Amino acid sequence: MAKSNAVPRKSVAVVACMDVRLDPMKIFGFDLGEAHIMRNAGGVVTEDMLRSLAISQRKMDTEEIWLLHHTDCGMSGLDNEAFLAELEETGGVRPAWYPHGFRDVEQDVRDSYHKLVDDPHVDARRVRGFVFDVHTGELREIGLGSRDAHGHPAERVLD
Repeated sequence: MAKSNAVPRKSVAVVACMDVRLDPMKIFGFDLGEAHIMRNAGGVVTEDMLRSLAISQRKMDTEEIWLLHHTDCGMSGLDNEAFLAELEETGGVRPAWYPHGFRDVEQDVRDSYHKLVDDPHVDARRVRGFVFDVHTGELREIGLGSRDAHGHPAERVLD
């Protein structure tokens, strides 16, 4: 595949929540063209997110994945089964997808990391996890597991 302007200059792919209070470019100090920014409700590592990350890594030369979650998330405390039942009741059919509500934002970052590690098509050796406080603007890095599915150390880069 030929190189193009779509290759992020910082070799970073960010998986973030779609919350309007988050601006991943501003939070991490990126300029346009420096990183892939991938968003969904809760910053969940879904099958489609894994697909996008595999493409980003293998075809767009990204080497790192940064997970960006935040405080006061609408997915925090979401009752997955109740939400699915609500959708089924109003739409007449249960969705094929799962909402992925969670209780603990830091644990959700770690769970997201483990989904990356478990996928054989994503290189999870260089993953960082963060929680952004939407009230104070503080960005905290969350400690992640020390080894990926291949036994490689999970590197901490760009300190």
